[in-house]
Amino acid sequence: MTDYKELYHLLFNAVTDALEALGRLDVPAATQLLEDAHIKAEEIVLEEV
Repeated sequence: MTDYKELYHLLFNAVTDALEALGRLDVPAATQLLEDAHIKAEEIVLEEV
């Protein structure tokens, strides 16, 4: 069964970090943080299948 709490924390932290990067006008870092979190979350979900 997928641990949605883990996914929530992973994505929430990535969004928080991305918003901080955007506050510094560091768009590439924000983009990378979100892409990395997306990939990691997808990997976690697919491992459960």
